[in-house]
Amino acid sequence: MTHEIETQWMGKMQFNALVNGHTVIMDAPEKVGGEDNGPVPKPFVLTALSGCTGMDVVSLLRKFGQPVDDFDIKAIGEISKQAPIEYIAIHLIYNFKGSEAAKDAAIKAVTDSQEKYCGVSSMLKKALPVTWEVNYNDLQIFTNKNEELSESL
Repeated sequence: MTHEIETQWMGKMQFNALVNGHTVIMDAPEKVGGEDNGPVPKPFVLTALSGCTGMDVVSLLRKFGQPVDDFDIKAIGEISKQAPIEYIAIHLIYNFKGSEAAKDAAIKAVTDSQEKYCGVSSMLKKALPVTWEVNYNDLQIFTNKNEELSESL
């Protein structure tokens, strides 16, 4: 099985990618010759990562019979200072709101996603550190950010 997309130059700095029948617009800001009709390409890596792990987490919480009331993910990519400009580390912040009964399931779902299921995370971890934290009802209940950094030193 393969995934295939087509990307068409639309003039200036805009490219439209056809992804599974959906058009994704990428563009650059006006200051570098674009028209700012869409995001620049690099953050799509963070988008793919958060979508992949987010879908895992929702699926696992359903499987565990532990629904939550609200769930979002913030993905923060640290960018290199010299060319090629690339992500050198990514940190995910999983924010949940729900009953206390689902708190342990939320940690397990995130851990399983990051350690077993999320293919995007698995690929990225071969190139750079990917760390995460879990906040539940506005309290941090897990982080591996400091562990990961000390292991890479």
